Amino acid sequence: MKIARIDQFFPRPRMRLVKITTDDGIVGWGESTLEGKPKSTMGAVEELAEYLVGKDPLRIEHHWQHIYRSAFFRGGNVLMSALSGIDQALWDIAGKFYNAPVYKLLGGPTRDRVRVYAHWGIRDRTDEGLARSRERLDYLKKAGGYTAFKAGPGGKWRAHEPPSRIDEFIGAAQLMREWVGPDAELCFDFHGKMTPALAIEVCHQLASVRPMFVEEPVPQENVDALKLVSDHVPFPIATGERLLSRWEFRQVFEKQACAYIQPDGAHAGGISELKRIANMAEVYYIHTMPHCAIGPVALTACIHVDASVPNFLIQESVGPDWLSDVARPAWRVVDGHVELPTVPGLGIEVDEKEVSRMAAYTEELGGEYFYDTDGSVADW
Repeated sequence: MKIARIDQFFPRPRMRLVKITTDDGIVGWGESTLEGKPKSTMGAVEELAEYLVGKDPLRIEHHWQHIYRSAFFRGGNVLMSALSGIDQALWDIAGKFYNAPVYKLLGGPTRDRVRVYAHWGIRDRTDEGLARSRERLDYLKKAGGYTAFKAGPGGKWRAHEPPSRIDEFIGAAQLMREWVGPDAELCFDFHGKMTPALAIEVCHQLASVRPMFVEEPVPQENVDALKLVSDHVPFPIATGERLLSRWEFRQVFEKQACAYIQPDGAHAGGISELKRIANMAEVYYIHTMPHCAIGPVALTACIHVDASVPNFLIQESVGPDWLSDVARPAWRVVDGHVELPTVPGLGIEVDEKEVSRMAAYTEELGGEYFYDTDGSVADW
């Protein structure tokens, strides 16, 4: 069996797909979405296709090593996202070839189902904004039975903010806790917007809400800054969606800089590397919560790793029907959990008519219009 062709699709914003077809007709799907760089990752996959076509698709680790190590410059978000999509598609082919779900090829399941959280929050506290937030919460509870939710502080944050800005965010978080009750879990994603001092101040104000975790309180480049926040906050800190391999996670582990890690299966090297990162984290008693704010192909790939590693905590998802008009997974969210797929491969059915509709690109991560009031660049 050989790889016959590699095709790419951009059917929706935040959704770039890779399709690998073998000479005997087995098709594997992967997701190489890199928010903000649609042309770059698609160009990288085109370059890598020149190596892959004609090769045995079952030599997954060999291909991973070649793609990562053959170029003089290793890693980076473009290469690792392209590699991630290819790796997912190769695992999909392997599962279909061996007639088994991918998690069974990864050593078998360590759990019967995978817990997931959804995106939901209160940002606009006007009557209209609260009504929209209530409607979204009711939908998530009814459609998937979610018991964990994640929100961001919204907007632009400077090195320090006045009490009114902090109180506005804390007030929204307290209202969220009131709405979901004490049995649900709330998580907050700071998107790396804050300085360590501001993050510590805001987290102490947030402590009464009893967060499950705060994600990326500071930018990911400085592990010591992250540890400073983690050491001064009375609840778990998480990071990792912008760390792209086990080598980039190494310092986080060795310095015990956080409680939970969030590698992204579409950015950090695909299924192969996601499992290796989780296995490394286990030594340090750090749990994994893979990041996934893109499409259902990437989410399904993460779920197979979640099923196979012991130190998994919870999986990010946008919501139960996010982009499912293009790719329908062979699972659904029930009581806030995903039952493990039983079909061969990843367990995803792609609508090739929908996937062929090329979306017009719109900026996905703030882009050129995200500036502060004084005209300086702000973090998204």
